[in-house]
Amino acid sequence: MNAPAFDPGDARRTLVAALGRRGFLRAATAVTASSSAAVALSPGQARATGSDRAPTTTTPFPKEILHPGRGAVHGKHYLPSLPDQIRWGYVPALDATPVLRMRSGETVTVDSLSHEGLLEDQGRDPVAYFAGHGVRADRVLRDAIAVARDYTRSPRDFDVDGPHVVTGPIHVKEARPGDVLKIDMLSILPRVPYGVVTSRHGKGSLARQSDGSAPAGTTLGEVMPPVSTDGRPDEDPADYGNVSHFTPVRRGKGKALNGVLPMGGSGEVAFPLNPHMGMMGVAYAAGDTLTAPQLNSIPPTLGGGNIDINLLTQGATFYLPVFAEGALFYTGDPHMAMGNGEVALTAMEGSLRTTFRLTVCERGSGDAPSVAFTYPFAETPDAWVPVGLSDPDGIRNGQVGDLDIAMRRAVVNALDFLRNDLGMSRSVAYAYLSAAADFQVSQVVDRTVGVHGVIRKSHFDDRH
Repeated sequence: MNAPAFDPGDARRTLVAALGRRGFLRAATAVTASSSAAVALSPGQARATGSDRAPTTTTPFPKEILHPGRGAVHGKHYLPSLPDQIRWGYVPALDATPVLRMRSGETVTVDSLSHEGLLEDQGRDPVAYFAGHGVRADRVLRDAIAVARDYTRSPRDFDVDGPHVVTGPIHVKEARPGDVLKIDMLSILPRVPYGVVTSRHGKGSLARQSDGSAPAGTTLGEVMPPVSTDGRPDEDPADYGNVSHFTPVRRGKGKALNGVLPMGGSGEVAFPLNPHMGMMGVAYAAGDTLTAPQLNSIPPTLGGGNIDINLLTQGATFYLPVFAEGALFYTGDPHMAMGNGEVALTAMEGSLRTTFRLTVCERGSGDAPSVAFTYPFAETPDAWVPVGLSDPDGIRNGQVGDLDIAMRRAVVNALDFLRNDLGMSRSVAYAYLSAAADFQVSQVVDRTVGVHGVIRKSHFDDRH
């Protein structure tokens, strides 16, 4: 079945500011302004649409549902998430066919899709699922409807496949193995005013183990969701007993955007939104089928992927080593908010429209941290963020969920950065990290667990 015909809409691209290149010791922002004309998109298109510049300031919540091709598109290229432009539960292999080609330094706007509301345990019918939470059909994203109904590139196995709607890959013409792909997050727009937080049996930080026991340090009575509600195995994932909490977005004090959850009775808890992409990656592994185990979208790898670092919001930069011609960038797992650890399994999952600048950095150019040529590395306007993974090859080393390994690798990568890029001796760098840096748990729910360090740039300001 073909994807539904979408009403063409104006995609006004307001060009407010462009990120300038940030040095390692301070962030610099170059601001310009421009304007552009409208464009109408039809299904399946992945085409150049706008300027190579995008806003860097915080963008207000859109006044309309951002269906494909509707509303602001800040990038030069535009990529929706229709069934022929995504892989559901798997990331692209080293020889994957691109859905979009662009040059280094250009910008692309991607309409990413949350998997929540689409999955089999929720009925694989987002219109019906969200209607149960008071959402009108016209406020359910049309690409979400199309993916849930029309995706046929590979059969879905809820118990094996990753949940993520993975958009891409994007071929960056100049990228070669051995380079680094620099990914700047220029703008991030929530596409809908709601999200979902889900706990699933056998997953999350308090999940029952495969042998039926409680995780170390807990009892069966402390397992979440409760053991008594575990309906696995069953022919229908909708009967598993998984728990999904619909989370509307509302304005709070000072018109701040908050996610809202019920406390029981008439009480509510509100928390600020922090939109960011949970998944940004480049092709890393070979696979002879679209659903080869090493391509599963759940564990992050040296190629990035499901990295789940909540600092990677608008204005941040993510660096990834390149393993394939063209890098083959992909993205997905959009989050509206996430606490460090992501303990219940998911964040506040919600679809986002994100504009990236993708730039190729060659070794010796000084355009990327030295660590990034072998390992993922992040940067915000205020901090450098070395990353550590428990099993950087995904499922292939068998280390999986050992936070000690992730922590040690984050420390080693921080030491290498401070020594090689900032000129500190290794012993002084080690002392500095102990005295002044923070190491935070990125997530503990993606098989391969992650830790990231936060090294504040202000500590290295040459005015001190």
